[in-house]
Amino acid sequence: MIIENIMFSRIKNLLLGISGHQQVLNSNYAAELADYKNPKVNLGRLQATLNNACKNQLHLNDVEFRVFSQFGDDGIIQFLVQKMPIRFKTFIEFGVEDYRESNTRFLLVNNYWSGFVIDGSEDNVSRIKSDHIYHFFDLKATCRFIDKENIRELMLQSGFREEVGILSVDIDGNDYWIWETIDTRASIVICEYNGLFGFEESVSIPYDPGFVRGNRYPFNFYGTSLSALQKLAVKKGYFFIGCNSAGNNAYFISEHLRDQCPFPELSVKEGFVFPSFSESRSENGDMRKGLEIFRGLDGLPLIDVNTGETVKYDFAKISQSLLESGKIRRKF
Repeated sequence: MIIENIMFSRIKNLLLGISGHQQVLNSNYAAELADYKNPKVNLGRLQATLNNACKNQLHLNDVEFRVFSQFGDDGIIQFLVQKMPIRFKTFIEFGVEDYRESNTRFLLVNNYWSGFVIDGSEDNVSRIKSDHIYHFFDLKATCRFIDKENIRELMLQSGFREEVGILSVDIDGNDYWIWETIDTRASIVICEYNGLFGFEESVSIPYDPGFVRGNRYPFNFYGTSLSALQKLAVKKGYFFIGCNSAGNNAYFISEHLRDQCPFPELSVKEGFVFPSFSESRSENGDMRKGLEIFRGLDGLPLIDVNTGETVKYDFAKISQSLLESGKIRRKF
């Protein structure tokens, strides 16, 4: 009886071991099936190939498509990394939430780049780490609320070299101040801008390490103007090539890739795109349109990044500039 019990126990453990290995295999297969053998990923690969074969792209929006990005950034990124000799196949992305929608997820599963992502929510990072891609691909995630005091330490935690392939900055707040503090270089920098600040003024929200969008100010008061980012980019050794057609992400290329970049450098006015989406609601809950999207920002404090002085959001000046330049399509 004792021998039978021992044998039964050994057989049971063996079967459990096989079952455990099978679960791992099933999980790996699920990862493969879910993220790089599903139809939308394959369609993304096909579109990237078609874009790469064309010779007449003039603007970023000519190559846009979406797989995991919020808008058409997957296509822009694929085109850039195929056309330019990127030395390090690595990326760092901030503000990824649970990473289901991001600028770099397609790059991870399609191009097998290595990545480091940061989000300020424990729940979001927990979801990332429980996602099959976290174990199947070379991805590392950490939870921190990013500020100027900890960003250099966080960049070191990536384990990457002093230069990465892509840096994507989108934290809905102190974006200008964080990129200003970062000394890690990148071949491509993607940074969110706030098109409601117009294209003429070089301004950002005042730096506040505890800034949370929508807490103290209206939900659409955040981030930085495109002009401020462009000036910062030049100081850091990058040039501006345009924005996505949704009007929220700006693209900057390292000077060492200028001759290999498939797009020309643009002025801020040439490349500026007013946001095609609305994040502002009226008192009755309807989404605001036209000038009403940003009328409520009038008088709010901004920092002129050229002088360091506090200025007030000037709705009349910004709206007139946008209307006269044709950057905004609707008055009301």
